[in-house]
Amino acid sequence: MILLSTGVILALIFIWFSVPFSPLKAAFNRQNEQLKKASPLYSGEVFTKEDFSNFPPAVQKYIASCGYIGTPKMNFVKMLYRNVKFSQQVNGAKLKIDYTQYNYAKQPARLALIQSRLFGIPFEGYDYYSGGTGGMKGVIAKCFTLFNQTGSSMDKACLVTYLAESLFLPSALLQNRIQFEEISDFEVKATIFYNGQSAGGIFTFNNEYEMISFTTNDRAVIGTDGKAEYIPWTAACGGYKTNELGIKQPTVFKAIWNYPEKDFVYFDGTISRIEYE
Repeated sequence: MILLSTGVILALIFIWFSVPFSPLKAAFNRQNEQLKKASPLYSGEVFTKEDFSNFPPAVQKYIASCGYIGTPKMNFVKMLYRNVKFSQQVNGAKLKIDYTQYNYAKQPARLALIQSRLFGIPFEGYDYYSGGTGGMKGVIAKCFTLFNQTGSSMDKACLVTYLAESLFLPSALLQNRIQFEEISDFEVKATIFYNGQSAGGIFTFNNEYEMISFTTNDRAVIGTDGKAEYIPWTAACGGYKTNELGIKQPTVFKAIWNYPEKDFVYFDGTISRIEYE
């Protein structure tokens, strides 16, 4: 009877791990559907040079060189990453993760789902920012919470992450929430304002006016004790390729904590696809 009971329990665990359903993924899908229903801004409109005439020259050149002029204005962008090298802490476990992300234009909103395994056990993460509230939750075996980070520091971190990726969603630039200030021919300071908060950083472009990095001091590392430590943070991208719409998009993306002693690349991924709607 003991062996039979043990076998039944193991079989149920195997089935639970094998089925695609998970509460965290269901929450991710549910919130995305809500945002999609609330997100429509544009139907049939296309980007024009006049839309960006008041932006710094570097941003205008980025929009033009990446081929957005004349393409449909999008309501959101979906980014798919596969087999990302990911680590939660400097000396933490190295994981290979799949990462699915949505960014919305009508309001600053960003949802991302992490899917991986730890010793064969499903691990999932959920990054979210919507309505001015952000957080990060990690769950193992689909039901046991490893961490659940929230609070004002996380709200600001999520807002500045949205800003870092805003150039991948040019319709978000037209919502009058982001202010730009030219620093040089290849550097632009950007500040986003939303729901009583603000966050900023610097975009850097190469000679082809592809955006290659965004650096900020407004993103905090949240320790295991819940304390926030503000460390310079960089989002770096490259490997631009032209898609079927004629838009140049990055294929490589890295997220980096710039610690004084050494840079820590905690997210090192290849973008397998970027989709607009």
